[in-house]
Amino acid sequence: MSRQFPIFGLFAAVLLLAPTGVAMAQQSQEPRLLVFSKTAGFRHSSIEVGVAAIRKLAQEQGFVVDATEDAGAFIDRNLRRYRAVVFLSTTGDVLNPTQESAFERYIQAGGGYVGIHSATDTEYEWPWYGKLAGAYFTSHPGNPNVRKGTFRVLNKSHVSTEGLPERWEREDEFYNFKSIDPSIRVLVDIDEKSYEGGTNGDHHPMSWYHDFDGGRAWYTNMGHTEATFSEPLFLRHLLGGLRYAMGTGALDYRRARPEENRFTKVVLGEKLNEPVELAVLPDERVLFIERGGAINLYSPATGRISQIGTIPVSMKYTTGERAEDGLLGLAIDPGFATNGWIYMYYSPSGPEPKNVLARFVMRGDSLDLSSGKVMLDVRVQRDQCCHTGGSITFDAQGNLYLSTGDNTNPFATAYAPIDERPDRSPWDAQKSSGNTNDLRGKILRIHPEADGSYTIPAGNLFPPGTDKTRPEIYTMGHRNPYRIAVDARTGVLYWGDVGPDAAADSAERGPAGQDEVGRAPRAGNYGWPYFVGDNQAYVDVDQATMRAGPRFDPARPMNDSPNNTGLTELPPAQKAFIWYPYGASAEFPLVGTGGRTAMAGPVIHLDDFGHAARPWAPYYDGKLLTYDWMRGWIMAVTMDSSGDFASMERFMPSYKFSNPTDMAFGPNGDL
Repeated sequence: MSRQFPIFGLFAAVLLLAPTGVAMAQQSQEPRLLVFSKTAGFRHSSIEVGVAAIRKLAQEQGFVVDATEDAGAFIDRNLRRYRAVVFLSTTGDVLNPTQESAFERYIQAGGGYVGIHSATDTEYEWPWYGKLAGAYFTSHPGNPNVRKGTFRVLNKSHVSTEGLPERWEREDEFYNFKSIDPSIRVLVDIDEKSYEGGTNGDHHPMSWYHDFDGGRAWYTNMGHTEATFSEPLFLRHLLGGLRYAMGTGALDYRRARPEENRFTKVVLGEKLNEPVELAVLPDERVLFIERGGAINLYSPATGRISQIGTIPVSMKYTTGERAEDGLLGLAIDPGFATNGWIYMYYSPSGPEPKNVLARFVMRGDSLDLSSGKVMLDVRVQRDQCCHTGGSITFDAQGNLYLSTGDNTNPFATAYAPIDERPDRSPWDAQKSSGNTNDLRGKILRIHPEADGSYTIPAGNLFPPGTDKTRPEIYTMGHRNPYRIAVDARTGVLYWGDVGPDAAADSAERGPAGQDEVGRAPRAGNYGWPYFVGDNQAYVDVDQATMRAGPRFDPARPMNDSPNNTGLTELPPAQKAFIWYPYGASAEFPLVGTGGRTAMAGPVIHLDDFGHAARPWAPYYDGKLLTYDWMRGWIMAVTMDSSGDFASMERFMPSYKFSNPTDMAFGPNGDL
């Protein structure tokens, strides 16, 4: 369905408190290991034998072992005691989100991890753990499951392989793996020609290690049988793995993600009527708008909200139904401190079907509505629902970005709305999102000028003067890009796009609906209504006959709709940065399931808060914040050196946010 945003009763700031406590973990004189063997699935009979073997190694080598199956041990003050944590044949979901967060912090502080055997058959819904462990179990031979096979030692210079033979025949249960992390360094593999049932091919890892997220991880597949823990070569191998994971340095929790209790939610106002976008002013006042037309100002000096203006807006379709239109977008000019300019995007009242971007002047606490200058008209249809977009932001060069929705009724199909029949234009997103000559279903980029006009920055999708195109278009192929953000350092554009409603793939129609977080380092076409997610293609369906044609081609999308006024051949489609359906996501399992409304927030750069009273921790530097209005989470997304997705994690994982609608940082570091 089209997801409207109902009355929203909370307007809040999240603050990072000043550091307290001891940054360096207090390590005991004797190195300590925590052996954790909780199972929520199959339980190996070798666990007790394994605990005893590790205790014996510890006694001989001068370190201390604590063994537990109580997940309550995974709290900061306890984990600080250990140089490494051993997951000994754990299975299933063994930690809750708070415990997971504590373990992540422990590794980020420089802790060590050792995984033995079914440690890779653990925590499939926790992607961070899968990367730490290095792979997930997928299968093993059957009838019998325990077999003889030949191991090959590939790296004899590691502390855990010193003294091992180059080829090593032994009996065990040999796992096949999936989701093998490319960062692992394989120490021992297995020759699949030496047994039946292997599926990983010529490079089938059995033991490996890698540095991960500030800590050290070592894993071995060995350990299914009780006899394993009395094999001298295995015990030598395991002892080396333990020594590697324990390392030599003390934990430093200054490197770790801050504890959740370091953040405080402060309510600034309640009982608001659909607040949609906000802007934090240079003096920490907060300007925000409500969809019905109200313009509000929060003053930190008084702690009060005052309404400083109202814009008459259209909020009904010609059918009389309540519309998604209204006062939709707000931003302040980069030079606001001197010029007082604010920009708003709204649906003006009256019969003319259009939305406008206009600039106004604000002085002190007063907004001069008579100063309004309409900069840009976006022609729309008001006969049918839905999708407005409306988010506004600026880049470091003073270019203004504006998102617009596809202005298309989604209720006739849960898949691609491409109805080309006469008088069905409101049901055809090819008229808007797929139309190079239309401003709807786009993210526009313009440069505002002092006189209220605008110019076109270099690098937009279509150069000025290109036939059948609009030069304002930066990205096209959007459904409802409701919240957008620009990385002020890199100029990369991010957005959340609310996707279609199909719950399942259809051979006759196309893929299930996906919400998307998009990333555009440059201008491009992001596919709607022909593709969704990672360029999953819809079927070209003739709505008159309901006959299914071919699937659309992302390399050469064609718009031959009679409602198209632009180019027929469109730019190649670019896939989403993050995408997820109603159900579980195989690619991004952390996002969960259920209703979905993706949003994109800022990229954090700590240098922007060098003199702030409450700067965020260095851990967050360079991370993107994304959030979901329906699911109530905020994610901190890490990118690699190329800007590609590396990982994500819940921000304040035990807290469910109440329909987060917009977010922005203030000068003092408050979100």
